[in-house]
Amino acid sequence: MADLFDMPQSPDTGPRPLADRLRPKALSEVIGQDKVLSRDGPLGAMLAAGSLSSLILWGPPGVGKTTIARLLADETALHFVQISAIFTGVPELRKVFEAAKLRRQNGKGTLLFVDEIHRFNKAQQDGFLPHMEDGTILLVGATTENPSFELNAALLSRSQVIVLERLSLADLERLAQRAEKELGRALPLQGEAREALLEMADGDGRALLNLIEQVAAWKVDQNLTRDMLSQRLMRRAAKYDKAGEEHYNLISALHKSVRGSDPDAALYWFARMLEGGEDPRFLARRITRMAVEDIGLADPQAEAVCLDGWQTYERLGSPEGELALAQAVVYLALAPKSNAVYTAYKAARAAARETGSLMPPKHILNAPTRMMKDQGYGAGYAYDHDAEDGFSGQNYFPDGMKRPVWYLPPERGFERELKKRVEYFAKLRAKRQDG
Repeated sequence: MADLFDMPQSPDTGPRPLADRLRPKALSEVIGQDKVLSRDGPLGAMLAAGSLSSLILWGPPGVGKTTIARLLADETALHFVQISAIFTGVPELRKVFEAAKLRRQNGKGTLLFVDEIHRFNKAQQDGFLPHMEDGTILLVGATTENPSFELNAALLSRSQVIVLERLSLADLERLAQRAEKELGRALPLQGEAREALLEMADGDGRALLNLIEQVAAWKVDQNLTRDMLSQRLMRRAAKYDKAGEEHYNLISALHKSVRGSDPDAALYWFARMLEGGEDPRFLARRITRMAVEDIGLADPQAEAVCLDGWQTYERLGSPEGELALAQAVVYLALAPKSNAVYTAYKAARAAARETGSLMPPKHILNAPTRMMKDQGYGAGYAYDHDAEDGFSGQNYFPDGMKRPVWYLPPERGFERELKKRVEYFAKLRAKRQDG
């Protein structure tokens, strides 16, 4: 069998990369996107109805955005034009639109594929609108960023967002088998090494084919083990943008894993963020917030554990100090959960906004001057330490305001005891008022 780079080439081209040679020639050959391409999926339904609208293809790298756009043009007999927002300015866009107008006058439509469309600024994005509205172009934009954050509302309102998913291990295995068929031989890998190769691609089909191309070029006399493969290949860096959507996705996953009392999942997302280069101080701040928001007084020690872990990190630095933060994450995940104080606090803030001008009742106001005493400031105040049980039961809300009940401690953790105290004081208050 000829070597990978001994494939026949046309005189004016070099060797074609494996990813290019395996590019699907029909939508049915696209791997991993059945949810959108099946007859019941959004794209499949559009094609079946013969009515394709402008689209925004949103998904991670290497999942087929460019391929799908090209095949959509083939399916609808539209002329395919591809540009990149990174390399295209306003003069180039004008030329693209003028060519599309001429094409339309001659009875041929244009599917304009814009890669990295989120890189265009607001004015450039607005420039597409009139040409989309009059039918000069059918726009298919591709982005790895959340369109709701990066694209204009006007552009989004004229397009349908199609979410493409990262490839699963099963999808990547199908792609690997397709590559082996193209190469004419199996990859020289043992089972665990093959699995490791798929994991290295991290859901990116293009990355997998590039890795396969490297492996296929090696001259080896035995199938490689997982360790031997790891020595020869570097794992692809995980997708993580400290200022973008992945940052918010992963901190959300960490927070919800802690709230869901799953220490293993919490540690996984914590580690994912660290591996992506997240600032441990940001994580220290967020896990402390989790302690006060989701645990609160169910375990008053939780906040102290977070602050101690934060301080330990500041003293030790990375990587030793990160272990203290990991301990705090596990402690929070296993602590009893309560948002009773958080809920009560939000209710109190809402009431404060609505009743912000109401004065405190005069009996709990100090009266440092004679005039204030004459006005009734401090009159009738009951000093709780002098009252039976150390509790006077007086009203501390503004006069005329109906007494609310905001703090409702659950039967969990330390708040079991606080619930008993709340109920005890409520009974005493009712007793004093009846008296």
